[in-house]
Amino acid sequence: MTPLQRHHQWLSRPTITILGGVAAVAASGLIFQIALTRVFAITQFYHFAFLTVSMALLGFGASGSALAAFPRLGEGGPRLWARLAGLQGVATVAAYGVSNSLPFDSFAIAWDRIQILYLVLYYLTLAVPFFFGGLIVAVLLTGGGRSDPVPSHLVYGASLAGAGLGCAIAVVGIDLLGGEGVILLAAAVAMGGAAGFSLLTGRRRGLLIAAGATVALLSVAVAVPEPLEMNISPYKDLSGALRFPDAEVVTTVWERGTRIDLIRSDGIRSLPGLSFTYRGLPPTQDGVTFDGDDLSPVPRVAPEEADFASHLLTALPWLLRPGADALILEPRGGLNVLVALAGGAREVTAVEPYGALVDIIAAEGVSIYDDPRVKVVLSDPRTYIERAGRRFDVIELALKAPYRPVTSGAYSLAEEYSLTVEAFLGYLDRLEPHGVLTASRWVQTPPSEEIRLLGIAVAALRSQGVEPAAAVVMLRSYSNAVLLVQPDGWSTADLTTIREFAGVQRFDIVTMPDVDPQETNRFSIIVDERYSTLADELLTVGDPESLYARYEFDISPPVDDRPFFGHYFRWNQVGQVLDSLGRTWQPFGGAGYLVLVAFLALATLSAVVLIVAPLALRSRGRSATLVAPAGLQRWTVAYFGLLGLGFLLVEIPLVQLYILLLGNPTTAFAVVLFAVLLASGAGSMTSPRVPWRAGAVLLAVTAVVYPFLIRALTVVLLPAPLTVRVVAGALAIAPLGFLMGIMFPHGIAHLKRTAPQFVPWAWGINGTVSVISAVAAALIALAFGFSVVLLVGAASYGLAAVLAFRAR
Repeated sequence: MTPLQRHHQWLSRPTITILGGVAAVAASGLIFQIALTRVFAITQFYHFAFLTVSMALLGFGASGSALAAFPRLGEGGPRLWARLAGLQGVATVAAYGVSNSLPFDSFAIAWDRIQILYLVLYYLTLAVPFFFGGLIVAVLLTGGGRSDPVPSHLVYGASLAGAGLGCAIAVVGIDLLGGEGVILLAAAVAMGGAAGFSLLTGRRRGLLIAAGATVALLSVAVAVPEPLEMNISPYKDLSGALRFPDAEVVTTVWERGTRIDLIRSDGIRSLPGLSFTYRGLPPTQDGVTFDGDDLSPVPRVAPEEADFASHLLTALPWLLRPGADALILEPRGGLNVLVALAGGAREVTAVEPYGALVDIIAAEGVSIYDDPRVKVVLSDPRTYIERAGRRFDVIELALKAPYRPVTSGAYSLAEEYSLTVEAFLGYLDRLEPHGVLTASRWVQTPPSEEIRLLGIAVAALRSQGVEPAAAVVMLRSYSNAVLLVQPDGWSTADLTTIREFAGVQRFDIVTMPDVDPQETNRFSIIVDERYSTLADELLTVGDPESLYARYEFDISPPVDDRPFFGHYFRWNQVGQVLDSLGRTWQPFGGAGYLVLVAFLALATLSAVVLIVAPLALRSRGRSATLVAPAGLQRWTVAYFGLLGLGFLLVEIPLVQLYILLLGNPTTAFAVVLFAVLLASGAGSMTSPRVPWRAGAVLLAVTAVVYPFLIRALTVVLLPAPLTVRVVAGALAIAPLGFLMGIMFPHGIAHLKRTAPQFVPWAWGINGTVSVISAVAAALIALAFGFSVVLLVGAASYGLAAVLAFRAR
């Protein structure tokens, strides 16, 4: 067959139909995966994002291992493919329904053993749709039993391209349909794939059933029935607020993948940092929650009526800088804006990422955002700071998270790019002379987040050559602490005002220039008070690394490469965490960090079983289809395992690099996944024309260089509009994605020449080892930063390149 004849064969109608079906089932899988990460973030907690990724990859990997162990699973041609796609669609809805109805309680798992069973059922049930979708790809990679099989590089390319399109569909669909609606959309896309495969069977009945199911699912996705609505954890702020009599959800909207609920309840009276001296009754407020949690109060009074405002810790900056031109970052419900205006701020620029939030607050009553002195800017804080062409008298980082015990690592994984050293450097650069930077946190016992906040300011000031002891003030109430930074140094008048404010409002001084130890711990008295002594050591010791090293928790200042403000875990805490299991009212008993370690152990065990089991099963069978030279077996495990490790270890850090460029984690996630998967699909489809070994070496080198290129690109593009940044960012990442896409099909082509029976096994190895990389990426990032994650990913591709040279 000539190359031209082969080209026309590949572009025949049946081939295009098959590739379209593959793209559809891959798109369905990724839509379902993204939807589940959002649904679990709402119904449970962020730990389940890793559970979703791992179970999806495990389902794909298990499909390859099953086909390797039982080759007859792949027999049946288009009728089989259509049935598998239909099963994927049915399983998508069924698995979500089962998981949504399970009474899983992550807070009780430490003492209620039945919860472990529920967690296992979660894991296995939700992996089923991915198993069916992965089995279709695995069958077609082996040829699908056809006399004229579709080339494997086209099959793999179609699956990657379909997944990339699925990512874009999911991100857009969540805002339009909500989390539950997008799950139904994922099922509809799988049914569309079934309809496509049915065209090849020549059976009209199967086509009509699949097409009818697709239409029905799309119709239901627009108006989700009540049985499929999310059951939100009773420990979420939204559930707690609704337990108050007559409380109700007034409005629910989705924006950038986040669910925002506006709640009306007489029980919401939140004034963090309120002084004991306030004699009035806190006014009723509305509340807004984000993904069912992080309730933020919505004041419904005018600044002139807010008599409580002067009794809050956050009133101090406005007392020091009356008539200030103020910048407030992420004010959410607007309480900080109200306090600023009540304190005499001349003008307030409120930077809020969610425009829908501002709209629903204004639509349901008095809104502080409607005050003529308030200018609302819809932007991520870091992006606005980098692009702002002006300076401010006061910059305030609003307190947007509720109190959470953080000592045991239960909330380690939350990235917070507004609380890093680089972020504080940006804030300081936007201050007017004698301007004030202020931020609030919760008081923890033992000290942790409030001291870490102080450490960030100290590191930023020292990098600018400023002596922090003369520039920093921190006060606390019984529950909150407020930090104030004045890089030019505090005047005598300022210090007098601070002391008078603390005395009148009964707030304790943690640190300030020339503080007398007798001025600390006077009102909200804490036995063995350590806040002021830790602050004094941070401010006066030239190198605080010794303090960070010996302290019982990790309180070192986060940086952009390691932006985990809530990560305080050290390995010497393991005994304490295990002793507290069943006694701590936190997800997984407070052992959130150790849950990742457990996931890693489970992923590794699963990978070993799924890689070894097909060998054991087939070697005992009559045909012994996986019996081959041991060297080729080892090569297959190593090569495809390294590809499984490398792909996510490169992809995940790239998402982090793009958060600053694009200003939102969801947008960064969507752009990176869409660009990488689509470009990888193109790389796979054109891989026969790209030299394997040269491409492998170039990929390893490119993965090392790319972080520097993206950071340089960020500096250049930040002033540009969002559309320009999205397009430029996607184009910039495409070359790396293209190179990532050539590796797998070249390896499959090598196996087809030497041991074709290994092809489904290789697909299984790639998927199951990817489960390890998803969890390992998080653990490496927490310990060493995302740069190290990317280097490990590049090293994985480098070792794969060595194996490519050894392939014969």
